[in-house]
Amino acid sequence: MPYIDESPTMSPQLSARGQGGGDGISPTPPEGLAPGVEAGKGLEMRKLVLSGFLASEEIYINQLEALLLPMKPLKATATTSQPVLTIQQIETIFYKIQDIYEIHKEFYDNLCPKVQQWDSQVTMGHLFQKLASQLGVYKAFVDNYKVALETAEKCSQSNNQFQKISEELKVKGPKDSKDSHTSVTMEALLYKPIDRVTRSTLVLHDLLKHTPVDHPDYPLLQDALRISQNFLSSINEDIDPRRTAVTTPKGETRQLVKDGFLVEVSESSRKLRHVFLFTDVLLCAKLKKTSAGKHQQYDCKWYIPLADLVFPSPEESEASPQVHPFPDHELEDMKMKISALKSEIQKEKANKGQSRAIERLKKKMFENEFLLLLNSPTIPFRIHNRNGKSYLFLLSSDYERSEWREAIQKLQKKDLQAFVLSSVELQVLTGSCFKLRTVHNIPVTSNKDDDESPGLYGFLHVIVHSAKGFKQSANLYCTLEVDSFGYFVSKAKTRVFRDTTEPKWDEEFEIELEGSQSLRILCYEKCYDKTKVNKDNNEIVDKIMGKGQIQLDPQTVETKNWHTDVIEMNGIKVEFSMKFTSRDMSLKRTPSKKQTGVFGVKISVVTKRERSKVPYIVRQCVEEVEKRGIEEVGIYRISGVATDIQALKAAFDANNKDILLMLSDMDINAIAGTLKLYFRELPEPLLTDRLYPAFMEGIALSDPAAKENCMMHLLRTLPDPNLITFLFLLEHLKRVAEKEPINKMSLHNLATVFGPTLLRPSEVESKAHLTSAADIWSHDVMAQVQVLLYYLQHPPISFAEL
Repeated sequence: MPYIDESPTMSPQLSARGQGGGDGISPTPPEGLAPGVEAGKGLEMRKLVLSGFLASEEIYINQLEALLLPMKPLKATATTSQPVLTIQQIETIFYKIQDIYEIHKEFYDNLCPKVQQWDSQVTMGHLFQKLASQLGVYKAFVDNYKVALETAEKCSQSNNQFQKISEELKVKGPKDSKDSHTSVTMEALLYKPIDRVTRSTLVLHDLLKHTPVDHPDYPLLQDALRISQNFLSSINEDIDPRRTAVTTPKGETRQLVKDGFLVEVSESSRKLRHVFLFTDVLLCAKLKKTSAGKHQQYDCKWYIPLADLVFPSPEESEASPQVHPFPDHELEDMKMKISALKSEIQKEKANKGQSRAIERLKKKMFENEFLLLLNSPTIPFRIHNRNGKSYLFLLSSDYERSEWREAIQKLQKKDLQAFVLSSVELQVLTGSCFKLRTVHNIPVTSNKDDDESPGLYGFLHVIVHSAKGFKQSANLYCTLEVDSFGYFVSKAKTRVFRDTTEPKWDEEFEIELEGSQSLRILCYEKCYDKTKVNKDNNEIVDKIMGKGQIQLDPQTVETKNWHTDVIEMNGIKVEFSMKFTSRDMSLKRTPSKKQTGVFGVKISVVTKRERSKVPYIVRQCVEEVEKRGIEEVGIYRISGVATDIQALKAAFDANNKDILLMLSDMDINAIAGTLKLYFRELPEPLLTDRLYPAFMEGIALSDPAAKENCMMHLLRTLPDPNLITFLFLLEHLKRVAEKEPINKMSLHNLATVFGPTLLRPSEVESKAHLTSAADIWSHDVMAQVQVLLYYLQHPPISFAEL
């Protein structure tokens, strides 16, 4: 039978031509018949087409029944104290399924007797016409389809009970078949209604072909076909999950599950690859260079059947060939260049510049972004083929690493067979990558459309409150990541809450955003086992317990108030709050109203009151950092807990007698954060407002001798308390940078952190030619960083010499 839906993956294109294609049909039809219809034979074929369709309709109804089966018990638990899903989630996942079921049940019940008591004059065009007129229900289903799938996927991740339900739904077999039930996933069943519209349309084609023109059904079938075709062409643009599948030589379907750009370490150098994860194989490819006008193609570098793929544990993985990490200062330089190019492009557009000039700038920006993307990732992700070879990727975030690992492990739970692809099979599979891929562009901003959100620039304040949902006690902590320049960067980390199932951190962080659009929270179990060291990067591997991501929607975030939210991840719920301060707000320095403390008070007032050359707060924080924080990874870059910083600020302001005791107990990142906050809150920057324009001009000089002369003269011009404090801080930062192999803080990193803090003017002069706070930021920051870097790279400068 041509239309029996035997497999969940039968392609609608293949079933279109059935067997009603006219074997032995007379080429010159008698009068009154549709072309190609011989009276007796045509009506016989009509019966065959309908019988086949009826059988597949029975299967379809059974599939809809299977889908509806868990809906009632799920609804029943939704109102109890322990719901599996909420009412809203149930309504989203099962949207319109009941209506579709009733439409087809009625259609089947009316069509079945007509086919069973067959008569050549039987009419059923009105049934098809009615079916076509109800396609509005399908339109509603299609519009919701993507959301339904995403909701089902999210619910599966956060609820084991629902995951079990959705992975094995039982579908009844046809009445006369030996198989009583087959197991199908919810995802596969949710695709069935979309598939069904295509089938019905193909059947209408065949019915018309075998229906005489003067038969009463002919005009009705024609009308039904017209409605169906119009409907199909309207939805085909919106949704085509079939695009994600390719057929194997055995006739099975190989679905594309995930794809994306990863950096592979190959022959000791970094290469950008497009990696495709299919239901049974992982394929690593690169785009071939093609001449203009030629169709782009992928070139397969290697593949591993999932049955042969293993993840070596950190201690098993052999040390990788040395890949030299890219120097931080070069990465920072690239970011600066990208920001500058971005501003130039904006300026050209604002001035209605030539498109050729804009294209040239865009090309330059793409080159820099591509280099940044290639050279910034450092987190190793190793894959091993049971039959020999290992492959190493470098990722910028632990989030991506666990996403890839989880996707592969989920597929490996199924019964997979090892295989070898012939060269032709490999060619077909690699050829399909181009049309199947879901990620089309390298994730850089120059590939974004102009109307896409530029993201947020400024400071995001996040309080990580607590987490619940852990099955057993563990040592738990969270990290926060935000996207910047197309990839994600870890920005903050809570303390480890030991031996608990309900950690309560209540820690606040201030995270700098550079065009960020998403915040990620990852929850880890801390591992204290020294044997679990990863040979690729000498770091102990902690276990990810859950991870989640939220969009930073400017409307939600940019209110003055805290916005509390919960991220659900694998059954774990993390509660957090956030608020955002835009760049132009954070640029302002506000002098303290009371002159008794140290924060927001002029440095000359503080040193005079203390009878000191360097403020007490600066000396104590520097001493503590040198005592126990100089080897801390990311010291001065990783945020300290905001509540700890505020407590230290209050203690210094009140000249608290217990300050030394507080310092010795406090987390070192909070002490580093307090020092940065002190300089940021000075009513005028340490290097003064008056000299700011001169520093900007001096750093731009190209003659080294002139630059040296100018930069030293500017230091001499500073008031004594400012100069002595600056030189004291300078020597401290140089000592921190000496430990760069351990703390990963280069001179350039330190200049990036402290430059704007020591130089940023109290009032941003109006810059009419610059369009946004982001542009002001990128222009000025580059120069501010360069000024501090100049002095950090300079041989020691003593106060006496000056």
